[in-house]
Amino acid sequence: MNRKLHVKKGDNVVVLSGKDKGKKGKVLTVIPKSEKVIVEGVAMATKHKKPRKQGEAGGIIHQESAIYASKVMHICGKCQTPTRIARRVLADGEIVRVCKHCDEII
Repeated sequence: MNRKLHVKKGDNVVVLSGKDKGKKGKVLTVIPKSEKVIVEGVAMATKHKKPRKQGEAGGIIHQESAIYASKVMHICGKCQTPTRIARRVLADGEIVRVCKHCDEII
C-alpha cells in the first residue's frame, strides 16, 4: 500500500516510542511502500559483513534500520518543537507543509 507520509528525506525528527524514544535525528530514507523511515543514529542494527574483494575489510558494522513513520514526529526549524504538520494551499495553488504551532512554512 503506497501512502503519502508526513515526513520527507532531510527532515529533522524526534522518536516518540520504542527503545530509542526521545532521540533526534535526520531522515535519511523514506520507504512509502512499507510506511517506514530510516533516521540517522536511530534503531542501530549490527551487521556482519564478509569481505567480497581482495583487500576489502570485513567485520561487524553498525547501521540504521527502518522504523515505522508513525513513531516519529517532525521538529519545526523555527520554534524547535515537535509538531504535527498541516498542509495549506497558497494563492498560486502550491501546496506547502506548515507547522501547527508557529504557522511557519516548512
